[in-house]
Amino acid sequence: MSDLFSSPKVKTDKTATSAPLATRMRPRTLDEVLGQNHILGEGKLLRRAIEADRFASLIFYGPPGTGKTSLAGVIALTTGSRFESLNGVESNVAEIREKIAQAKMNQDLRGETTILFIDEIHRFNKAQQDVLLPHLERGTVRFIGATTHNPYFYVNSPLVSRSQIFQLEAVDEISIKNLLEKAISDPERGLGEMQITADPEALDHLAKLSDGDVRKALTALELATVPTQSEINNQQSSIHISLQIAEESIQRKAVHYGDEGHYDTISAFIKSIRGSDPDAALYWLAKMLHAGEDPRFISRRLVIAASEDIGLADSGALRVALDAHHALEFVGMPEGRIPLAHATVYLATSPKSNSAYAALGAAMKDVETGRTLAVPEHLRTPTSKKLTGKPEDEMKYLYSHDYTGNYTPQAYLPEGRAYYHPGDQGLEKRIKERLDFWRSQQNPPFKPD
Repeated sequence: MSDLFSSPKVKTDKTATSAPLATRMRPRTLDEVLGQNHILGEGKLLRRAIEADRFASLIFYGPPGTGKTSLAGVIALTTGSRFESLNGVESNVAEIREKIAQAKMNQDLRGETTILFIDEIHRFNKAQQDVLLPHLERGTVRFIGATTHNPYFYVNSPLVSRSQIFQLEAVDEISIKNLLEKAISDPERGLGEMQITADPEALDHLAKLSDGDVRKALTALELATVPTQSEINNQQSSIHISLQIAEESIQRKAVHYGDEGHYDTISAFIKSIRGSDPDAALYWLAKMLHAGEDPRFISRRLVIAASEDIGLADSGALRVALDAHHALEFVGMPEGRIPLAHATVYLATSPKSNSAYAALGAAMKDVETGRTLAVPEHLRTPTSKKLTGKPEDEMKYLYSHDYTGNYTPQAYLPEGRAYYHPGDQGLEKRIKERLDFWRSQQNPPFKPD
């Protein structure tokens, strides 16, 4: 346990130069926090709560490198609070209790407020999260949690209900580029003591491929400042960051794609197909493939979409989706992405109908909530008919193929209910014409809802 009379605060002096650049460039004030104006802009709820020192428990969630940890540190500085941190991957209940005990002693002896920051809070199991609850109720600590996962799914409900949830967004490219320029020129926390020049396109590249991750951009910039062998041999005192060096320092763009990205991206993919936008559907497909999504998961969703959203407007869509699925299994990746793209464009540009799917939903609702209908006697098996004891003529089934057009009016539901209402798109328009004719022959005639 720390010395009883020590009072560790978030440091305001110059961070050790041996620390990574991303650590040295952490914001120290709310105005230095990048890209979160939706929650930290003037007059916004979170900013007002911080500046008035009127908050209890907070949970920040968003992609990596958006400033969750940095914001927690800024809050401690702004409110003059002690700052204690734990990590959901490494910490345990004993460490949680120790931090809380420290906070209780400092509160009792010096009236100090402690902010307990827990990174990767979703990694704590239920028991670990529950340890915090009574201390949050008593105000022993102010809790700030950080996670890349949606807390409504990955954090226990009692902890969520006691916390205000704020989502941090990926930082825009302009803000990241401005920070890179500041890091190059800042002699105190950045690289200003080195003679560095950087081509604008090099900084643009770092900002773009960091994908909103400030930490990734600063780490790549720091790597780009490592002198080349030529510069070492020539004893050059200055370092020039060209586009080529920037490309080498950041290399391939890493797409953030956790569990939440998995569900959100496939949702955008399917909705783009449903909305008949092949360009958007191809982009989301590309994102999933780049991020390493299981291509069979994508192909299965294409098969579902073919029946759910295209349906009878173009029954060939189901065949195309199934063929794409089997082709993927046959050729494997990376070539398997070609039939996936084929099916994606076909489905997105097909006429749309969900009438069969909607009809099943209506029928399922009647089965679940309404009176269970008995099978009409004339549709029953011969054995069942005998058990009724009624004459066969009263229960005669009319064989459709014995009649002109292979159709004759006959009741198939005892109450004449109608669930399927065909649309007028694609091939379903012809289905509607046939069905309208058949229903007009019923006695009494079919009356649509």
